[in-house]
Amino acid sequence: MDHELRPFFPELSRFNSTRALLASAVYKKLRSEIDRVLRTVVQEDLAPEVTTDGSSIRATAWNVERGTHLGPIIEILGEHSLIGGSDLYLLTELDLGMVRSHNRHVAREIGQALGLNYAFAPCYIALNKGSGLEDQVPGENVQSLHGNALFSRYPLRDAHSLSLPNGKDLMRGKEKRLGSQCVVIATVDHPLGSFRAVSLHLDAQSSQQHRGRQMKIVLDHLKTLSPSLPVLLGGDWNTSTYNSSRAVYSILGYCRRVLMGVNHVIDHHYTYPDRWFERHLFRELKRYGYHYQELNEPGVCSLHYHVEDLAANNRMGDWVPAWCFWFINWALEKNNGCCSIKLDWFAGKDIAVNSDHPPRVIPDVHPEDYMLSDHDPIVLDFVLAG
Repeated sequence: MDHELRPFFPELSRFNSTRALLASAVYKKLRSEIDRVLRTVVQEDLAPEVTTDGSSIRATAWNVERGTHLGPIIEILGEHSLIGGSDLYLLTELDLGMVRSHNRHVAREIGQALGLNYAFAPCYIALNKGSGLEDQVPGENVQSLHGNALFSRYPLRDAHSLSLPNGKDLMRGKEKRLGSQCVVIATVDHPLGSFRAVSLHLDAQSSQQHRGRQMKIVLDHLKTLSPSLPVLLGGDWNTSTYNSSRAVYSILGYCRRVLMGVNHVIDHHYTYPDRWFERHLFRELKRYGYHYQELNEPGVCSLHYHVEDLAANNRMGDWVPAWCFWFINWALEKNNGCCSIKLDWFAGKDIAVNSDHPPRVIPDVHPEDYMLSDHDPIVLDFVLAG
């Protein structure tokens, strides 16, 4: 993951569109090295040989928001009464060499601390420190990488990544990045049987249709893999119900939801995005033979917004006009300034829920005075069909 690209970041950052970047002489000179970094999958076998006397497999999916609070996150992953016993972790948003997360190799430190095999794939080479308040963090990035990962107590093999098309131009706006969102896929050789695990993060700043297309690309790729195995997909799918590819679309979408009735949308759409606004994505899953409804806790959200959340407002402020926040505050006034959204999901093929342990969203991982991540983790106990 080490590279010599950092001296070129100021020159690369001058471009305000990906088209202009790709046509530039500096990009053409660096392209092979950029491609090498973004195509690399870091894999280490750190788990001791273990057996299981359990009758099902436990998986946790969690967007750890960079890994900024890495120490407490590792404690939760290792010691929480439900999460700590997981066989498999599907984690999204892990930094490698970003100053906002203290230039740590987040995936490696989790694997080393908990004795887990892992596969990490970078999605982006960050040309600056990040979004929102992250540009105020003192110091400089080292490797400047950000990606997704799988962790397992059992052997991982055939680990690879799959790049997904971007939902917006990553060279427009404050946060400039090279690359695209990617999926991490590996076969898990569990004592109860082998299966494929997929750590999947879909684009936030994209349309509902684009997220559906990204899911279709993943499902098409999984069809090509041999032999055929049970599959578990999990992660942050950003099913916000919004077209966030441009600020104007988000603003118009928010106005529409206000007209529909704020509480109605919160109760019937933010909590059940598959019912209407994100239906295309979930129909693709069903069309390919995957199921999701019984693999998730129904009607329980995994991201919670409050109008006084300074970090969230600063991130939105990078691309949403300041006057919009008055409108958001007004719309949420009767709901105590809060709303929650269901963004994190499991889906599977040839797997079934352990009926003794229904799927859960786990909200009790955060200390009283701060959030470890802007997402709650989700947990699933499942068995392999057949």
